[in-house]
Parts: sequence; structure tokens; C-alpha cells
Amino acid sequence: MTNLSDIKPITFLKANAADLLKHINETHRPIIITQNGEAKAVLQDPESYESMRKALCLLKLISMGEEDVRHNRLIDNDKVFKDIEKKLKKYEK
Repeated sequence: MTNLSDIKPITFLKANAADLLKHINETHRPIIITQNGEAKAVLQDPESYESMRKALCLLKLISMGEEDVRHNRLIDNDKVFKDIEKKLKKYEK
């Protein structure tokens, strides 16, 4: 849940950009920027953004795997490892 102190109008951002950047990098909490009372943007530190992006990528991979299972697009483990071994042997030569 968003803390009310983490919601700032765009005028606050314009006047306090450096302090706001310092705050989000120290707390790792995003700041919601509003314009005319509506949320228009989220300001977030790079580390938290990257962690969120990686988590979303993992969730997408899990979702794709679940979709493959639902549609019976499966490959036997033995076949996968045999194919990998076959490809690796090509590089050994």
C-alpha cells in the first residue's frame, strides 16, 4: 500500500528534484507524481526497478511454462538431455 507521503504533485518534483531522488535512493520506496490531482508517473530508484523487471520476467516465464503444460507441449527430460549432449559433442570435435 502506498504511503500518502509518497504521493507528490509535479510542482513538488520541479522544486525538489535532487532531494526527491536522494529520498527514493535511500528508502527504495517509489514516489507517485500527480498532475491536476491524478497519478501521472512513478519515480523509482534503479535498483528497485531492475529487481521488479527481473521478477516480472520470471513470472512471464512461469506463465509461458504453465501455458505449455495446459496445451500438452511437453518434452521428456531424457530427450532434452540427450539433445543437449548431442549438441555439446559437436563442439568437442
